[in-house]
Amino acid sequence: MPRQKSDRQNVVEFAGVGVRYGYGPEILQDIEFSLPAGSFHFLTGSSGAGKSSLLRLMYLAQKPSRGRVGLFGMDTGTARRYQLPALRRRIGVVFQDFRLLDHLSAMDNVALPLRVAGAPESDVKRFVPDLLSWVGLADHLHAKPPTLSGGQQQRVAIARAVISRPDLLLADEPTGNVDDQIAMRLIYLFEELNKLGTTVVVATHNQSLVSRLNYPQMRLADGRLHYV
Repeated sequence: MPRQKSDRQNVVEFAGVGVRYGYGPEILQDIEFSLPAGSFHFLTGSSGAGKSSLLRLMYLAQKPSRGRVGLFGMDTGTARRYQLPALRRRIGVVFQDFRLLDHLSAMDNVALPLRVAGAPESDVKRFVPDLLSWVGLADHLHAKPPTLSGGQQQRVAIARAVISRPDLLLADEPTGNVDDQIAMRLIYLFEELNKLGTTVVVATHNQSLVSRLNYPQMRLADGRLHYV
């Protein structure tokens, strides 16, 4: 597949990427695409098509079996180990299994990226409650994840992923545990972040959601990526 052409810098570039686990067949084959800075894409495909594996490659949780993965103009295969943490800090990830810290409150979970980046506590107190209110959790600032429903935990995870305005946001089924009204509110949050310059990739099974929004769709089928 030819790469997309754009005058904007590409945030993500894949060239001839393949992924296999152990000695099995490749689950991703000859993946080639680029994501211009400030773009918004849906990533679709049936269960088991490899969407999560593709996202894992983009946030450096997995290495390709072959091919090249570039992030922010850097070849991740030849980058030095000390350079990778700085790349990861530019990426916000919404995981399917949330990965919240159970001993921290919703507010402290969301504040974590800001505190790791050394933001002043005044920023934490200013921005975190507002964002949790936006995702419908104003009354749960001090609740810990085990006391929250799956949908509420998902919204905490989304707030944590976007609080630091990452350059690249990767969301794996971010609307899977919420109703349609909340789903559209979350997508609107992603759109607002996108307007500020964040490149967004949303992996989803929700074709109704995809069809309501006019964004390019990348579809995985039979281990290959197709633009729809």
